[in-house]
Amino acid sequence: MEKLANNSTNTTKRTITFGSIITILFLFTNLIAYGQEASYEDGKKYILGGLEITGVKSYNEQTVITFTGLRVGQPITLPGEEISAVINKLWALELFSDINFYITDIKGEEVFLELNIVERPTLTDVTVYGVKKRKVADIINDTDLKKGKKITQSLINNTENYLKNKYKKQGYLNTKVNIATAVDTSETNAQKMVINIKKGEKVKISDITFDGNEEMSAKKLRKALKKTKKKKFYRFWKKSKYIEEDYKNDLTTLIEKYAESGYRDARVISDTITNVNENNIKINIKVEEGNKYYFGDIDFVGNTVYPDAILSRALGIKKGDTYNGVLLKERISDNTKPDPNDLSSLYQNNGYMFSTINPVEVSAENDTINFEIRIIEGKETFLDHVTVTGNDKTNDHVIFRELRTRPGQKYNKADIIRSIRELGALGYFDAESIKPDVLNPNPDAGTVDINYSVLEAGSSQIELQGGYGGGGFIGTLGLSFSNFSLKNIFNKDAYVPVPMGDGQTFSIRLQASRTYRVYSFNFSEPWLGGKKPVQFNMSLSRTQQFAYDYQENEVDKKRQFSISSISVGLAKRLKWPDDFFVASHSLAYQLYDFKDYNIGLFNFGNGSANAFSYTFGLSRESLAGGKIFPRGGSSFQFKFKATPPYSLFSDKDYKGLKEESDELQEARTTRNLTAYEQTRLEEIEEDRFKWLEFYKASFKGDWYTTLTGDLVLRSNAEFGFLGNYNNDIGNVPFERYFVGGDGLGNFTLDGRETIQLRGYENQSLTPVIASTNEQEGGVVYNKFSMELRYPITLKPSASIYALGFLEGGNSFSNFTEFNPFEIKRSAGVGLRIFMPAFGLLGIDFGYGFDKDNLPTSTEPSGWQTHFIIGQQF
Repeated sequence: MEKLANNSTNTTKRTITFGSIITILFLFTNLIAYGQEASYEDGKKYILGGLEITGVKSYNEQTVITFTGLRVGQPITLPGEEISAVINKLWALELFSDINFYITDIKGEEVFLELNIVERPTLTDVTVYGVKKRKVADIINDTDLKKGKKITQSLINNTENYLKNKYKKQGYLNTKVNIATAVDTSETNAQKMVINIKKGEKVKISDITFDGNEEMSAKKLRKALKKTKKKKFYRFWKKSKYIEEDYKNDLTTLIEKYAESGYRDARVISDTITNVNENNIKINIKVEEGNKYYFGDIDFVGNTVYPDAILSRALGIKKGDTYNGVLLKERISDNTKPDPNDLSSLYQNNGYMFSTINPVEVSAENDTINFEIRIIEGKETFLDHVTVTGNDKTNDHVIFRELRTRPGQKYNKADIIRSIRELGALGYFDAESIKPDVLNPNPDAGTVDINYSVLEAGSSQIELQGGYGGGGFIGTLGLSFSNFSLKNIFNKDAYVPVPMGDGQTFSIRLQASRTYRVYSFNFSEPWLGGKKPVQFNMSLSRTQQFAYDYQENEVDKKRQFSISSISVGLAKRLKWPDDFFVASHSLAYQLYDFKDYNIGLFNFGNGSANAFSYTFGLSRESLAGGKIFPRGGSSFQFKFKATPPYSLFSDKDYKGLKEESDELQEARTTRNLTAYEQTRLEEIEEDRFKWLEFYKASFKGDWYTTLTGDLVLRSNAEFGFLGNYNNDIGNVPFERYFVGGDGLGNFTLDGRETIQLRGYENQSLTPVIASTNEQEGGVVYNKFSMELRYPITLKPSASIYALGFLEGGNSFSNFTEFNPFEIKRSAGVGLRIFMPAFGLLGIDFGYGFDKDNLPTSTEPSGWQTHFIIGQQF
């Protein structure tokens, strides 16, 4: 048997071997054995009589023959290109580590060949040391080290280089990777791989120095490096690790810092990185500052829509100002904000979508640069088609009525941004996923299409709770549908599980125990009549409290106190001062009914009291990013609630009634009243509070600011005041403010408002009656808070964000005592989870720095844990 050709893993060596050895072996074989003459250039033609495959382990012979493409009976020239092509083809498969062809026999015109191969080993298992277990799967996926993969030197080298670069990007510049393989005897021609990663310590930057900086201090230049910071003990937010990509980007930012100060020719001449030790480096940056420049003449060319004066005012740059290339670029077109005040937005908000604006330096005289702002206005653009996709539940008309873009209107970038905000405010869609797509732009025709892509979010919530309290088991069932469809209520096919899609709100809530029952119903239509944004609200509720004997553990349902209430309201979106404002009006009536039951709110156990009130509200909400995690904008609301001043139009002697009531109540503190006195007291009190009268004003404001990236600051301020018309009647014993704790509305019958102030026990910052040590509720309160929020995930299925807060507030028994600076302070951290089916869930850990208003308090409140369920965002 004579060797026809062999090949090794080295491509160059393989070519030389084939070109020389094949000729010698072939001539030797033919001249000696068969006495024939041949040359490489003039190979002899044969018929392939047979092809034997040797060396196979995991493949069968027929598979390898198929790989070669050779077939018995085909003509073949030896020496010739066929064998060379087969070898190259087999090498390209990367399945073999050695390939050799041999001539085993020649019979007349037939030649018999042997192909000997050495298979590459197959990877069966990978073990990774030096990283956390949860990271191993990611490494195997990223490097494609799957079971069954053929092990090559290229695979090993690529894996090693990938892992080194991966950890260098994270600041581990001294990362070492060792890869070893070992035979796996459990399988044929198989090997296991072991990867040992030694990341070492992150390489920190011990110092950053500058050369050539005369006009700008090193401190200011270091500050310009946003992500490359020197090591300091107090640095928490921005670490001092060295990451090459961030460093290169920061060098660009450094030059932009010079450009902002007039040094447009500034450049980095060199930057040197020096190893201090294994874990620390020093960076030296040499700069050339150049001269300081100023803006000269700024002329506008090509503008016909706006005169120079308006464009110059919008640009905000005057002759003689220090040259600032970054500012000039932002004033022309600022891509960092959704709704910037720049020249491009000025045109795009007036229909000129295809306009282009370019600043051009036309001359430089000494230190002054003259500019032309060259404007190509293009054709006025109109909206051709406006479509919405992704709304599987919400009907089209609910979405289109919120859009500020209509077919036939001028293209307006601000209207598109406003439409996104309005859709996010509905709460029916994932605010992070709302995207406007500008389609089919036609500069010649001046038309464009817009499609709003939305992702439905769960708009229905269920409340199902159970617990023990008030003498027995308490059960709560609440259903809230914020995208309800009343018109389909009799359409059985629309129940999935209830009729949805028309943007109405429908909710019912049932709560019951042995001692009380609560029933409530609420309905809201945001577009009454379907043509204008006039919201209609109606609510009904019924509450019953039964007498309970704690000693006998018995409930007497014949003795009860109940409140029946109904309210209707209208709210309308205003056009002035802007169309973010909403004015609301509502009327409410409450009936308090007592049947042999005294709860302490009123000094009578039989009879009734009435409350008829009017509420005016003025609110403005402009939030960017939706209600779950706003990233910008503000929300505030002002409410004024009042009853008619009945006593001012009555000849009833309220002063005399009050004096008589005070005398009887004073006597009750020292002795038991006679039956006549008790009956008289109840008659007086029922007469005084037959029709309740009060007025109430409250304000709440929230402001959201994106500080950097996804870090958002929420600022909050609140104030409330409850007053009366007649001092002889005094403040009503309900509608008061109870401050402190989680702010959740617990079961109460007095219409109180519970105000959240974390770090203190629930309602513990509420005024207390000195004689009885009972909480009477505040008639005035104020509160301030700041929250830093950071999202963990904002997926439609669950939105989660962490927060840290500072809060302060207090409540007072009368306006004379009110001091806005006498506040109870707290700080803490928390977590919020919003799931569409259950609403908002959360937990806060707050520390109260002051003692609360309870008589027994002598020390600061300290750490408190608060659970948040269903609270507003």
